[in-house]
Amino acid sequence: MAIRWPGLDDAEARRRLVEFGPNALSPVRGRSVWRIISATLREPMFLLLVTASGLYLLLADLAEGLFLTLAAVATVGLVVVQEARSERALKALRDLSEPTARVIRNGVERILSITELVPGDIVLVSEGQRLPADAELVGGDVLSVDESALTGESAPISNAMTAARTGESPPLADDLGSQLFAGTLVVAGQAVACVTNTGPGTALGKIGASLAGIESGPTPLQKAAGRLVSGFGGLAILFCGAVVGAYGWLRGDWVEAALAGITVAISLIPEEFPMVLAVFMALGAWRLAGHKVLVRRGAVIETLGGATILCVDKTGTLTENRMTVARLSAGGRFCDPREGELVPLAAALLEAAALASAVHPTDPMDRAVRTLCPVAGDRAALSWSWPLEAGRMAVVQQWALADGTTVAAAKGAPEAVFGLCRLSPSDIAVARKDLDIMAAEGLRVLAVASIEGPDAGFAETGEATFAFLGLIGFLDPVRTDVPRALREARQAGIAVAMITGDYPATAMAIASQAGIDVEGGVLTGAEIVGLDASTLRERVRTIRVFARVQPDQKLALVEALKADGEVVAMTGDGVNDAPALEAAHIGIAMGKRGTDVAREAADIILLDDSFASIVGGVRLGRRIFTNLRKALTFVVAVHVPLAGMALLPILLGAPPLLFPVHVVFLELVIDPLCSLVFEAAPSERNAMRKPPRNPKAALFGARQIAFGALQGLVILAAVLAFYLWSLDQVAETEARAAAFLGLALANMLLALVDTASSGVSLFDPHRRVFWMILAIAIAVLSIAILVPPVGDLFRFDTPPVSILGAAVGVALAAGGWPAPARWLASRLARPGRPAWDALSPGARSGRR
Repeated sequence: MAIRWPGLDDAEARRRLVEFGPNALSPVRGRSVWRIISATLREPMFLLLVTASGLYLLLADLAEGLFLTLAAVATVGLVVVQEARSERALKALRDLSEPTARVIRNGVERILSITELVPGDIVLVSEGQRLPADAELVGGDVLSVDESALTGESAPISNAMTAARTGESPPLADDLGSQLFAGTLVVAGQAVACVTNTGPGTALGKIGASLAGIESGPTPLQKAAGRLVSGFGGLAILFCGAVVGAYGWLRGDWVEAALAGITVAISLIPEEFPMVLAVFMALGAWRLAGHKVLVRRGAVIETLGGATILCVDKTGTLTENRMTVARLSAGGRFCDPREGELVPLAAALLEAAALASAVHPTDPMDRAVRTLCPVAGDRAALSWSWPLEAGRMAVVQQWALADGTTVAAAKGAPEAVFGLCRLSPSDIAVARKDLDIMAAEGLRVLAVASIEGPDAGFAETGEATFAFLGLIGFLDPVRTDVPRALREARQAGIAVAMITGDYPATAMAIASQAGIDVEGGVLTGAEIVGLDASTLRERVRTIRVFARVQPDQKLALVEALKADGEVVAMTGDGVNDAPALEAAHIGIAMGKRGTDVAREAADIILLDDSFASIVGGVRLGRRIFTNLRKALTFVVAVHVPLAGMALLPILLGAPPLLFPVHVVFLELVIDPLCSLVFEAAPSERNAMRKPPRNPKAALFGARQIAFGALQGLVILAAVLAFYLWSLDQVAETEARAAAFLGLALANMLLALVDTASSGVSLFDPHRRVFWMILAIAIAVLSIAILVPPVGDLFRFDTPPVSILGAAVGVALAAGGWPAPARWLASRLARPGRPAWDALSPGARSGRR
């Protein structure tokens, strides 16, 4: 076949890219290091540290002043490192989500990032695609284009090429009827276009619009965390004032009172909340992308692990989307086109199927047909095309042959083609026998018809009567990883439903091969239309195979499943799938074959279109949810003893245990524990053997706050009692050293216990960060307790070994008690309920 549009060669494309620049309206800028530092310097924690270090320097206490100054710098550095890591993850996600275009260069079709497009490039556009640049039609169908993004006009505009073009140079015609504009949406049709303007030179660029990126706002959870931090900040100010007043009034030392007040304020502000959420969301999205699941909306990370039913397409998700023509039925005979020369009737069937296929096919079935029977450009020219529509599930194309005759061919759903041919009931019955035989083998079956001569020059498809030529069956094998992924989903209590536009018998055969439950039978789109909402809700409880389903019926299925209490994940790839994707709790678009409209409506995009990736995403979503909940609960837990030990000794008339230097040291340990150790914690081995969590259970609510407070109160009570006891046994500085050791070790042990997972070794590689932090913290504490000059900085003296041993014992009991509690819960747990869930907040629900 002659190459009609060879496109640019690589050298010329590079030259034009230098001349015109990237095809981008405005770059998406992440936060620079300087912006991160600037934001950190405005944080209350940093301002309090600066105030405390200033007081120490005014008092000529150079050592503590310099230490707090270095601590402030270290705090900024720690935040910058973690925020920069999150920014790198977000940039990697933006690179993955960069839109692509089908481009012809050097006569070969390629998939390129739209930023690489240059004027003169030949691009292939199709239904559901946003146009990547201004262009002019040079071939293909009449396109229906939605230009509302540019003009505000909601009615689609029809575009047709004005003349045949070679595509060797950019078109210069001013006829707006053939012009296409960047950012507009192809509603129907497919065509070849030549790029005329890119980047700021496009019509969209000239009016200052930008579709380069979407700034995502904070999730509900991030807003709630912000309110929580603000509330604690107000509380910190009140307590700070109260402590300064009480301490100064009772003891007459207003400088020490100011330091005590600052200590209480620092200990009360849970500034880790925003950082933990930012790190978890960014790195969680990055980890999901590594599993071929690209997150478009951060809030879906909170939902993904709780899905109770996965509604998936058959083609390309459960199957390989690698179509081959496996069977032809023509004239009452079957034949395999892969086995030798075809009989005349079968050859005519295949040629008509090629005439009803796209010239530059994107659909796998069109490609399979074109591979066997290409249509030569010098023998036929496409005159008109009628794409699929709701009332006619068949494609019809008119061609002008070289000898002057006109031919039209139709290919689509058998019932639609039967209607175009006006077959009698007896003829339909004969065709259906062959159809049932092919469908039972799991083949996707289309019917083919044609008409030639004067009658083929119709203006509407309903004006002509086509001649039925036969059936064509496509083999699309089930992906090899689907059965295993389906078993994993079932073990996790997640139902899987297959929704397809295929013939019911084909759908049942493929579902059975994949391992989907077929005991409930199949429900067709026509039957869905005839059911009221309550009856449909009853049917979807047991049926897991849905066939001949239209996009609006997908939406009805989503609504029925949601009304029945399911957390629904729905896949889709077409223009009309957008409402169902929007309605589902988790909308999943296909990255390879999905339309731009579907991707814009979805929450996540499957980069490899694979069902196994969905299950892998659910597995990772459960891990992220569990670890994030544990991290937020731990933040609450550590701030209870921190604030309590800063405040209660003063109220009880005892010497203060904590000064700013102590709180800063603990904060420098807590921050990486929360954001790095918990985020990297491995998933439980049985995570995918538990039922989905209760959809009403909050990620972080009153129950999690109460559980964290309980953990913190246990540490507070133990350390406070030990400190007061130690004051009667040894000097104040020795008691402070021992009690602080107990407080620090208890918090670190609590982090280890909270991140511990059943079936995962404590020395798992994922825990390397924890052991590194623990080793550094113990080394610093040892130096502070044993080396007098450093001890003076912390107001420590070396206590007796017996007191140190008692401090370690208190830490083990106060921080480690959840471990034996977990063991006890495993003995008391109800059958079928996970042991740790019986104890921890936000327990899972065994709904299924």
